[in-house]
Amino acid sequence: MSKIQSTFQRLQATGRRALIPFITAGDPAPELTVPLMNALVEGGADIIELGVPFSDPMADGPTIQRASERALANGMTLRGVLDTVREFRTGNAETPVVLMGYANPIEAMGVERFVSAAREAQVDGVLIVDYPPEECESFARAAKDAGLDPIFLLAPTSTEQRFRDVARVGSGYIYYVSLKGVTGAATLDFDEVAARIPQIRAQVGMPVGVGFGIRDAESARRIGEVADAVVIGSRIIEEIERSPRDRLAANVTAFLREVRTALDQIEGVVR
Repeated sequence: MSKIQSTFQRLQATGRRALIPFITAGDPAPELTVPLMNALVEGGADIIELGVPFSDPMADGPTIQRASERALANGMTLRGVLDTVREFRTGNAETPVVLMGYANPIEAMGVERFVSAAREAQVDGVLIVDYPPEECESFARAAKDAGLDPIFLLAPTSTEQRFRDVARVGSGYIYYVSLKGVTGAATLDFDEVAARIPQIRAQVGMPVGVGFGIRDAESARRIGEVADAVVIGSRIIEEIERSPRDRLAANVTAFLREVRTALDQIEGVVR
C-alpha cells in the first residue's frame, strides 16, 4: 500500500477528509518552498501537491500562472523541484508529496529518468495534467512499479469511457475538477459536485478529491461533506503574493488551519 493510500485509509477510519493544499515550487523564492511546505503541514495538510512550474500551464488560471512565471524567473526546474522534495524529506518523512505539472518537462528529462529520480527523492504521486489516461499506460505502469501513484483528473464533461480508463491506470486518488474552466475561476456548483462524486467513487473505486474554485473554509466544508478530499491552490498562492516575507509561513499556516478546522467540524468526524 502506498503512503497516499494509507493516508486515506487512516483518515477514512475516523471520518476525516483529506486536506490537500497546492503551492508552486520556487514561488516566491526557491529557498522558501520547503519552509512553506512545512507551514502547510503545520496548518493541517494531509497531502501536499507541489507544482512543477511550466511556461504554458493550460489548466491554470492567472494566479497560478503568475506563480509559475515567478518560479521560472527564479531558475526553478524539474530537477530543482526534486531537490526541494529531497530537502523536505530531511525533516518530514511522513507527509505524502504529489508533483503536479505538465508533460513537457518530464518528456525533456525522459520518463524513465524522471520516475527513477522521483522515487529517489521520495515523491509519492504524480499528476500530469496533459497525460490522458488512455495514452499513458506505460507511464502509469512505470510510476506504479516505482511506488508512485499516478493520479488523474476527471471533470464535469468526462465520459463513462474516461471513468473506466482512469480506474484502470490510476491509483491513489482521483482529482475531480469541480467546474468547467481554469483554476481559481468561476463559482462552484455544489449541487452538481454532490451529484457527481458518488458516481465517480462507485466507478473508479478510489477516494475523490475536489479542486478548482475552493476559496475559503466554508466552501471547503461544503465540498468536504460529499468528497474524500479538498484540494485548494489559487487561494493559497494569493496569500503568498500578498504576505510580507517575514509573515509568509505564518499567514499560510493560519489560513490553512481555518480550512482544517472547518473540515473537522463535518458531521461524522471522529474527534
